[in-house]
Parts: sequence; structure tokens; C-alpha cells
Amino acid sequence: MSSTLKLSPRETAFNNEVVTRFELYNSLFQTLPFYQVKEIGILLPFFSAHCEKGAGKQQSPTAIIESFFKKYVPDIDHEEQLNRMFRFIQYIERQVVLFDAIEDSSFNKIGRADEVGTLTGLLQTAAGNAQVRHNISEKLKDFSLRLVLTAHPTQFYPGTILGIMNDLIEALKTNDINNIDVLLQQLGKTPFFNKTSPTPVDEAVSLVWFLENTFYHAISAIQTKLEEEFDIEDDRKTQLLELGFWPGGDRDGNPNVNTQTTYDVACLLRQIVFRCYYRDFRVLKRRITFRGIEKTMSSLEALLYENAFNKQKDDARDLQGEMLELLRSVRETLITSHDSLFVNIVEDLIQKVKLFGCFFATLDIRQDSRVLRSVLSYVTAKADTGLPAGYEKLNEAEKLKGITFKEVDFKCPDDADDLTKDTLNTIRLMKQIQHTNGEKACQRFIISNCQEASDILQLIDLFLWSGWKAEELTVDFMPLFETVNDLKVAAEVMEKLYTHSFYKKHLQRRGNAQTIMLGFSDSTKDGGYLMANWSIYKAKVELTAMARKYDIDLAFFDGRGGPPARGGGKTHRFYASMGNEIANEHIQLTIQGQTVSSQYGSIETARFNMEQLINAGVISALNPDSNDLLSDKQKSLITAMADESYHLFMNLRQHPLFVEYLEKFSPLKLLSRINISSRPTKRNANAPLKLEDLRAISFVTAWSQLKQSIPGFYGVGTALKKMKHEGNWDEVKQLYNTSGFFKTMLDNCIMSMSKSDFRITAYLEKDEKFGAFWKQLKDEFELTRSLLLELTGTSALMEDSPVDRRSIAIREKIVLPLVIMQHYALQCLNNTTDTDLTEIYNKLVIRTVYGIVNAGRNLA
Repeated sequence: MSSTLKLSPRETAFNNEVVTRFELYNSLFQTLPFYQVKEIGILLPFFSAHCEKGAGKQQSPTAIIESFFKKYVPDIDHEEQLNRMFRFIQYIERQVVLFDAIEDSSFNKIGRADEVGTLTGLLQTAAGNAQVRHNISEKLKDFSLRLVLTAHPTQFYPGTILGIMNDLIEALKTNDINNIDVLLQQLGKTPFFNKTSPTPVDEAVSLVWFLENTFYHAISAIQTKLEEEFDIEDDRKTQLLELGFWPGGDRDGNPNVNTQTTYDVACLLRQIVFRCYYRDFRVLKRRITFRGIEKTMSSLEALLYENAFNKQKDDARDLQGEMLELLRSVRETLITSHDSLFVNIVEDLIQKVKLFGCFFATLDIRQDSRVLRSVLSYVTAKADTGLPAGYEKLNEAEKLKGITFKEVDFKCPDDADDLTKDTLNTIRLMKQIQHTNGEKACQRFIISNCQEASDILQLIDLFLWSGWKAEELTVDFMPLFETVNDLKVAAEVMEKLYTHSFYKKHLQRRGNAQTIMLGFSDSTKDGGYLMANWSIYKAKVELTAMARKYDIDLAFFDGRGGPPARGGGKTHRFYASMGNEIANEHIQLTIQGQTVSSQYGSIETARFNMEQLINAGVISALNPDSNDLLSDKQKSLITAMADESYHLFMNLRQHPLFVEYLEKFSPLKLLSRINISSRPTKRNANAPLKLEDLRAISFVTAWSQLKQSIPGFYGVGTALKKMKHEGNWDEVKQLYNTSGFFKTMLDNCIMSMSKSDFRITAYLEKDEKFGAFWKQLKDEFELTRSLLLELTGTSALMEDSPVDRRSIAIREKIVLPLVIMQHYALQCLNNTTDTDLTEIYNKLVIRTVYGIVNAGRNLA
């Protein structure tokens, strides 16, 4: 068809700006003599082509690797073959960086990828229409966006590489060949990974790079633009744009995070934001050289320098008010005495100080409810807490009556166990951080695995036993509901809290605002893709109704990962498609792993992605589409599909070969040896591997390395087939074409499947032990693929997103040799007893993981 040959302007721009330039610079890249093996770059294209050809023939990874060396380098032994493979990996890792940089440098030329607009779209909507402008201003009064950076172990690029990438992006924008050449050489000689696992503070330092280099600039620019165009009040109840931070505060399942870690990270955040201010101040100082202002400028400089470069003193305090007073004094003098010259530079710094204070980002504290229950028991046994005797054995209703909220100044003894000490000392530390960095610096405590209302109230007791006063409890307590079963009872749990006399008063002091966190990752591992998404949607509807019943300002905090299987994908579309059954005044979500660098790695991309989320939140409120309100019939259809896929997924999970398959054919067992995270890959780190202990991120990463993306699609095909057989196909098609929620859910599933490649493991079909299991996975993939293509009226996955589809295809092609080498090494591991070779094969597997995840951009 001729229509398929005609490229859209975006596709043409992508071909010219990305594909052609990648081919050009990649050829330059391959001639660089890295690591004293000059012919590797010349040999790599032959190796890539050989892997593609072998995968096309569905040959085993072993057959592909062995035939390559036999054909192209026949005179080297096995040890040298392994050495060449490590060199290939080094090149391919850097090819991925090059492609990332070229794509990011072309961001503005390629145009906007999505129909959901940005701030420009919002401004165009308001232009020339006073009523629309007023409506947007009204919506923005109650709206807030909070992005929370989390230390999940898939942010593989160290700060040195991110710095090179940033410089490379700038050089590529102007095709500065000489600079690009030098930067590629630097890239070739800079290590990509740590020799030892990072500490939680190291992880914080890595993510602070984004706060300092992108968010600091992007957020203040967006805030300024919104204030220029709309009526944004200064005395808002909540800040319009906010940042959260988990490294150093999230101790759930991470024994390496303790009170000292939290203190160190709080100090780091404070110091780095002062350094940002000081850099801006130096620009200001070069411009403001007038009389009558020297004393104020000198005071400001001394304050900023002291806090930016010297160790934090014991008497440190929140200086936001003092900084603003000095800056406003400077501004006033410029306006009254110097014709407002350079007042814009002062106002820019005022804006940043208002946004980031002395804290930069709110340091969230998170701990598991089981740990908190254990600490409660410890303190109860040691002090007169007012809890009735035998409290732990009471049922939930009796516990809610028995909690007395008695203020007891309990000092944790040195001989307490580590978790107890950490919990009680961190609760005290939160008060200190609020004093030095400001209240917003550390005011949220998240209770993971929250199952009962008592889990929240007992934590409040721990605060009251640790020096806090009920009337001055400037902390928000946030339940995290994760499993399918917990989501079912979430609204019931919250009603018990909203009607509890003490908690009701606490909420009133906190502005009647409640945040509830919902975990996408664990619910997907727990119940499969459709059931997880539908359970969370239903829970949001029920929780919204409950909050409205008690006049609570509800915010949902979505614990989303990068891939669709962990709540990622086209995230802004989910928020744009929320009907009025779901509270959408506040958007809060985690950003983690490769999503941080791919979506927020530059000021341009950070602005674009944040603006999309703002637009989604505002537009969904201004134009409530009745199609986003699901009818009872539509809800019952989705429920039937979710139930069908859930049963299939649970049967798969209970298959006797399920865990063994993952352990044998994916790098699951080796993920803990990748030096990118301070966090174990599973809870109960010393126990044998059980599926329930496995972290969702490790679970999803293992499947993505297998190129099978099971958590992102398994059960969807069977669910659609059921609809077809029961005569509901037309209704499902209508649902896809009219419901933003359902369409986004399936489109993200399609994106997940587009990163799957069953050719790589096709050799397993003939395996005596695992053949039938592999075929079961493959059959569900093919069924899902064929029915999704029929449903969407397309002939290829992601056909209606051709640029994204092409980008994914190029990335998959770049890393195919990595995937082949990984599976070759895994096959070798399964067939050797040689300890030296085992160690080399392990290293080969581990090294391939980095590039595969980096190329996927939202694989983990």
C-alpha cells in the first residue's frame, strides 16, 4: 500500500537526525583503538550480523558463538574467545550511550511523540479565552506534582558517564565533530561500573546528580512559566511542584540503610542545594556591582558559602526565610534605586529558594509494617506505654480501642537489635532534620506491606514514645498497599483511620490531607499484568469514594517502575485518562532505574516529561471525558478478563519449573553480584530463593533479560480469547477505542511485547525438561500478539507509534549480541564444573546485563 511508504514528518526527522547520524558516528566510533585491541571495532559489525542471522535461524546461542569464531577468528583458543567477547561488550555498552545521546540531542527536532500535550499546549488552550484561563488557574490552585527519585538498582550509568553523555548531547546538537571525537575517546576509556557495590550514600550521590543538573533548572523554569501565565497563589496549601527522595530514607528490606545513612543524605541534600544557590549567586554578583547593596550581598554570599562548602555544624538551622529576606531586600533596592536592572536574575534565585529551601527534595522514610510491629513489641516490654496487657493478641477492633497515644520519652538502649535502634533513632532524627533543613525536608513516613489501620496508629505511638508531641506531629503517615489482597481491603482500612478520633485530629492538623501509596511492581508479580492494573484502578475508585465521604484531600502516590510490568510505559496517559471517580488533584509517582536518565537526563527532557504530567492532570479535570467513566458492563468485562488472566498467571507461577527456569536461563541468581545497588535482590537474603521473597524489580529484570517480558503480557491473550468466545469481542473493541484507561493499559502491554524476542531461546523448544514450559510461554505470547493486532487493527506491534517502534528496533539490534553472549555464558555455566571457567562465565553474564537494561531504557 502506498500509504505505508509515505513517512510522516516525525519519521523523516527521526531517520535524518537519529538513524543516519548514528550510522555516521558509529562508524567513527568503531575505528577508535580502545583497550589495545584495535580490530575489535572492525570485527563487531560482522559479529552483530552473524548474531542476527543465527537468531533468524533460531540457532542456539552456543551454535551462534562457536560458528562465528570458527568462521572469522579460527586461530584463537577458548580463553581468547572469551576475552574478545568482553571487548565486544565494552564497545556495545558505549554504542548504547552514543545512540542515547544522539536521540536526546535530536529531541526538539523530532517533535513531540505524543498527542498528550505539554505546557505549550496548555497555554494555547488558554490563549484568547479568559474563561478557560480562569478554569486552568482554578485547577492549578489545588493541583500538585511530586516526582520521587528512588534508588532502584537499574540506574546503571555512573555520574562520570552521565557527565560525558551531557557533553556529547550538546556537541551533537551542533555536529561538532572534533569535540564528539574526543568525547567518544573519553567514553571508551571511562569505566561503566563499580568494582564494589555502592553504599546507600553512594546511590544518593548518583541521583543527586539529576537534582543538581536537571531538576533544579527544569522545575524553576516550569514554575516561573506557570506563574507568568496563570494566577498561582503564594500561600498555597501545597507546593505546585515538589521533589521526593528515597536513597538513604528507604530502609524496607535494605539492611545497609541506617540512621547515620539518613543523616548523611539529609546533610548531602542540604549542602548540594546551597552549592546550586552559590553558583547562581556568582552570576548575580558579577552583574550587581552598584552602590547601596554591598552589605546585603556580602551577608548573602557568606551565608551561601558557609553552607555550601563547610561541614554542617551542630547548630545548623533552616535558613530559607533568611535567604528570602536578603534576596527580597536586594530586589527592592534594584527596583527603587537602579531601574530594576538585573531584577530578573534575583527573581530567578528567589524562585529556586522558595521551591527547594534548605532541603532540595523531601527525604521519605519507609519501613515494613512487620519491622514496625516488632519494634512496638520491644518498647512495650521495656517501658510503660499505656498499651493494655496482651495487646499483640488482640483483634483489630480491640487494638484500635486499646491504643492510648501516651507520650513517653523512651531512649533506645545500645543493646537493642539493629532494626529496633534504626527505627527509633530515625524517628528522633526526623525531628532534627526538620529543624536543620526545614519541615518539608523529612515529613513523610511510608509503611510498606500495610494491612491494617493499626499499622499506622502503632507507628504514631512509636513517634509519641520518641520525643514527639501529638500537637506538634509534623509528619504524614502513608500506607503502602501492594498485593492484590491488600488492595481489596484498602478502602476499609482507610475508613477505620478516618473515623478514629486521634487520627481524625491529626489529619485536621495536617490540612485534612492524606496520601496513599499504591505499589504496581509487587501487585504485578503477585497477580499478573491485567489483574495488577485493574486491582489498582478499582482500589483507587473505592479509596476516592471513601475520602470524599469524609471530606479528605486525597493524593495517590504511585510506586511505578520503568516498564509497563511495573506500572511504567506511557505514564502520563494514565493520568490523562482518569475519570472523576478517581482523585486526580495531585500526581505523585516514583521515577527510578533507567527512567531517571532516559526521561529526566537533560533539562529539555525533564521539562517535557514533567509538563506532560501537569497537562495530563489539568486537562483531565477541565475536560472530564465521559468515556473515562467505565459503565457497569465495561467494569464487568474488565473484571472477567482480569480474573481469567490472573488464573493463568497463578498457574504459571505455581508451575514446578517456574523458579528453576528463571534461575537456569536468566541472570537472576547473579543479579546480587552486579555492583549497582546497596539493596539485596531478595528479602531474607540468606534464605533459599522463594518467589515471595524475590523483589519485583529482580523478577521483572530477569524476564526482560530472557527477552520474554512475561510480567508485561502473560494472560492478556487468554483473557481476550475468552471475550471472543463469549461473544464480547465488539464490546472489547469499543472499550479499547473509547476508554483511555483500557487503551493505555493494552498499549503499554504492546510496548512490553515489542521488546520480547523468543528467537533467542527457541532452542529450548527441543529441551527434554523445559521444552513444554517454554512452548507454554511462547504460545501465550503468540496468542496475545495476534489478538492485540486484531483488536488494534494493525499488522505489527506499535504500528501506530512508528518512531518509538523504530527506536526500540534499533536498540534491540544493538544489544542482540549482548543477549546472545549472555545466553551463551548461561549455557556454558549449566555445562561446566571448572571453577575458573565458572567465574569467567559469571562475569560475562553480569557484564551483559548493564547494556541490555540501558538500551531498553524502561526494561527494569
